[in-house]
Amino acid sequence: MSLEPDTPTAQFRRVMKSFCLNLTAKLVGCLIFLIIISSTHGQPPTKARVDNVVDDYFGVKVADPYRWMEDLGSKETQDWMKAQAVYTDSYLQKSPKREEILKRLGELSNAGVRVGGIQQRGNLFFYIRREPDEQDFKLYVREGLSGSERLLIDPNKVFNDGRRYSLGVWSVSFDGKYVSYGIAAGGAENGEIRVVETASGRDTGDSIARIRNSSGSWLPDNKSFLYTRLQKLPDDAPANEKYQRRRIYLHVLGTNADADKLIFGNEVNPNIKIEPGLTCAPITKSTWKYAIASVNSTVSPNSEYYVAPIEALEQTPIPWRRIVSFEDEVSALDIRGEDLYLLTYKNTPRYKIIRTIVSNSDLKKAETIFTGGEAVIQNFVAQPDALYVQALDGGNRRIHRVDYKTKKAAPLKIPYEGAATIAPTETNTDGIYFNVVSWTKSAAHFKYDPKTKISAPTNLIPPNPVDMSHIEFLNAKAKSHDGVNIPLVIIYKKGLKLNGKNLALMSGYGAYGIEKTSPAFDTNALPWLERGGVLVLTGVRGGGEYGEEWHKAGFQKTKPNTWKDFIACAEYLIANKYTLPRHLGIIGGSAGGVMISNAIAERPELFGAAIISVGLNNTLRTETTRIGAANVSEFGSVKTVEGFRALLAMDGFLKIKDGVKYPAVLLTTGINDSRVDPWMSAKMAARLQAATASNKPVLLRVDYDAGHGDGTSKEQNNRETADLFAFLFEQLRK
Repeated sequence: MSLEPDTPTAQFRRVMKSFCLNLTAKLVGCLIFLIIISSTHGQPPTKARVDNVVDDYFGVKVADPYRWMEDLGSKETQDWMKAQAVYTDSYLQKSPKREEILKRLGELSNAGVRVGGIQQRGNLFFYIRREPDEQDFKLYVREGLSGSERLLIDPNKVFNDGRRYSLGVWSVSFDGKYVSYGIAAGGAENGEIRVVETASGRDTGDSIARIRNSSGSWLPDNKSFLYTRLQKLPDDAPANEKYQRRRIYLHVLGTNADADKLIFGNEVNPNIKIEPGLTCAPITKSTWKYAIASVNSTVSPNSEYYVAPIEALEQTPIPWRRIVSFEDEVSALDIRGEDLYLLTYKNTPRYKIIRTIVSNSDLKKAETIFTGGEAVIQNFVAQPDALYVQALDGGNRRIHRVDYKTKKAAPLKIPYEGAATIAPTETNTDGIYFNVVSWTKSAAHFKYDPKTKISAPTNLIPPNPVDMSHIEFLNAKAKSHDGVNIPLVIIYKKGLKLNGKNLALMSGYGAYGIEKTSPAFDTNALPWLERGGVLVLTGVRGGGEYGEEWHKAGFQKTKPNTWKDFIACAEYLIANKYTLPRHLGIIGGSAGGVMISNAIAERPELFGAAIISVGLNNTLRTETTRIGAANVSEFGSVKTVEGFRALLAMDGFLKIKDGVKYPAVLLTTGINDSRVDPWMSAKMAARLQAATASNKPVLLRVDYDAGHGDGTSKEQNNRETADLFAFLFEQLRK
């Protein structure tokens, strides 16, 4: 039998009981309590200096008390954030349950080998792998499914400058002889491309700087590739210029990257107009005779596509031709011979696949090949034998095979109920590879053979040995403010009692059309579930649970639906006795910060604690950030009256009011974050600390060796998860 920790609150109650007979004793008791609190967590840092900057938007004056924090290079900002980080670390280190949770996370993350990202080239299989005693993933190659594996890339041995590096995206040449890969330091997403020779493991010496999430698209000669590169800017350039005017270049192995040929992008071709805030990316496949250049905001499914014969890439100018415009509302494409297959949501919010011809891409006359009905089509590939389509159907992902001749579609039989996703498959072979995962079974890798109609396991992904059979899940729906039903998944340990006493953690996102409620095998949730906690995943509007219509229902001026849906889900949990407000914690990250910050601003009494991870809290200032231009398509622009009103309505930072009893709040950020600038979290923490009247903590956790989340080590992930759970256990029991 375990006992509750001897908390400062419990000590205080004993002191008060002993001295309740006279006022002096009560004062002594209070003094003892204050001393205990001080010794447990230390003195909180001084509240941030207020220096209001007033902006005028279309006659509306908006005051910002912490604009000075947006200068991350200033000593005052750095000192304030470091003081917050030190205090938060001390506070969380001493939180009850943290050490036992961290130990459990270590056991779970060291259980078995982790493998992912499998790609095949002939008889070679490439994949990332992490051993139980390792912190970061490394890249391996294996000859045949049963052959011995060989290490190709250890990211921490590429350089020797004392910093921690992580492997980013990577691409294999069509003949399997080379791998180009991105690598970055300290959890950042900006780094460089390097190339390794498969046979020898030798670094070729090729190095391309100013890279962000790019590794190259190989060409048929297997000695060159296309890639996207950031512009070269002076050190004092405005932050929001950083990711504008990206361009595509052609690199030939063994040559100087600074001499690479400019292929496509802003101001490259006078006949092609590309807005500075849009990005472009190359797409190639081994069976294509064309190169594709996509143009996208990076946060929208909608893209433009341009095509040019690969043999014409040597010409100047290159004869690029637009085959899809933004008006066509296309999110993906594939080519088979001269047939051009497109995934579009135009007049079909849950998407459909249409076919036209590359040389004459008249989408008005395109043939409809597949519609998912009530299902949402998420992805597809055009293999030699058939189209394979991935669709979200009733919370699960399924794969359909569409015959080219008959147009008939048939679902693939998958080994067990769960989420099936199309995995990278060579374009010159029949069938596909796919992965399957469920709430209680770890991911497995299969190859579907259309001749035998059998899906055989490749055994390249070892099963995770962690037992999740004691965990149950329930699909439910909560009615939102306007009567719309919002899907949610409730996960808990078997034997849960609906008595309102359970600690619950509810998460959500609600942006960019990304769905968040499909099955996943998440062992990191076990320390919460094993201790009786309930985990709830919400599919609020703004996400992609029901296609583009669902996305647009929580988008720009309709964005309030996102947090109102979230609030409705909380009320559902309380009404059905899963939990009570004081036991309910909420969490959201990145664009999910809009949802969490507004939820606590509008209904602070509904939650016991809130966590905002690398959160977008101050939307009215988004356009000044490094990715500000890209996010205009999702949230709007302050340059228009309608955009300003939408951004103001979703700005959680500006909604915080003095004297309100806010829940306990933990904000996290990585100092190398290039998607959501760290000052977003700093300003929100400062405002809440100054405003709250609840005496509950508002903490700012800063990781100085991390970014937005990608590239963090296993130990970093475990420490952060332990901090979050320990914070919740401490705050939600009070």
